[in-house]
Amino acid sequence: MYFAALLARTEDGWEASDTELDDVETLSDLADLAREASPDEDTVLVLIEQEDAWFGVVRVDGEEDPRIYVSDAAAAARSSYGEILLTDELLGREPGDDGDDLDALDLDGTEDGESDEDDGDGSGAAAGSAEAVPHGPVGDAEILDDLGMSEKELRSMSGDAVGEIAEALGALDVLEAVR
Repeated sequence: MYFAALLARTEDGWEASDTELDDVETLSDLADLAREASPDEDTVLVLIEQEDAWFGVVRVDGEEDPRIYVSDAAAAARSSYGEILLTDELLGREPGDDGDDLDALDLDGTEDGESDEDDGDGSGAAAGSAEAVPHGPVGDAEILDDLGMSEKELRSMSGDAVGEIAEALGALDVLEAVR
């Protein structure tokens, strides 16, 4: 079970809308969805929470690249919505280094159980190409600093993190209206 909401900062304060992420496949799709919520290119936050296991904040300021914070990358990696947020850049990987794709495998004739002379350490192409997703937070922990929530406060959240963030921003009432 997940909850996702958009908080758009306007001249009149925060406006909230709940959102479905079923048609969102990439971070770019998510950023476009956020930009649609604010035609004036104001700050838009996408808040995603999954069963108190993890939460994510995506901040879109006009046409700038989205900024991302995820509370627990390993938990988010097990979620299709978390996978949208966990980009190669966020995880410190080279783009496209997402595991065992067939083009990256070294099919040199040793795949039938023969040993390769250089492979004494057991780190073949398939074993070494995918890096583990870290447990714990990843991304821009200062994402909400200028909105009144410090990095320390963001990193210490648990439970209803989306509600706590909205409360700190003065947007709890509008968020609860769409929850």
